[in-house]
Amino acid sequence: MNHATVEPLSWRRLLLPIAAMAAVIVLSNFTVQFPINDWLTWGAFTYPLVFLVCDLTNRAIGPAAARRVAWAGFAVAVAVSGLVAPWRIALASGTAFIVSQLLDVLVFNRWRRASWWKAPLIGSQVASVVDTGIFFFLAFAGTSLNWLQLAGGDLMVKAAMAVLLLAPYRALLPHLQSWSPAPSR
Repeated sequence: MNHATVEPLSWRRLLLPIAAMAAVIVLSNFTVQFPINDWLTWGAFTYPLVFLVCDLTNRAIGPAAARRVAWAGFAVAVAVSGLVAPWRIALASGTAFIVSQLLDVLVFNRWRRASWWKAPLIGSQVASVVDTGIFFFLAFAGTSLNWLQLAGGDLMVKAAMAVLLLAPYRALLPHLQSWSPAPSR
């Protein structure tokens, strides 16, 4: 029986996606505090990038790496978010983030063998619905903000962003092989 040796997943290889994930979350936690109008915050435009980072990591290195990036990004982002956002937003963001990222990994993997665009689009859309519901409820329920209206507006933008982010996803696909370990011989 011939068993291929599997290279252990190096944290060093995940530094760029982890840093990108943390940066997007911190930026989004800050920008979500600023409504554009009654139904939209600036965070809706930055947050969908977390799904792009997760999906590229998943495609390049696999679901275990994507989950590792999600957990590391979660830890870093929650700690830093506590400094730039109120505790309630940091807590809401962390909870919504980890649940939606793990869901995105799961959905992406169910669709990964389909056309190149289906896994990232379906995974991002499903995870965005869950993320939006959890985040806006925990962050704003019981406040003077109309969180259902904000959640609806943010979700519409996240849906549009999931479609728009297919272009950079597709453009980066040929470059992902540099993330993957060379097969053992």
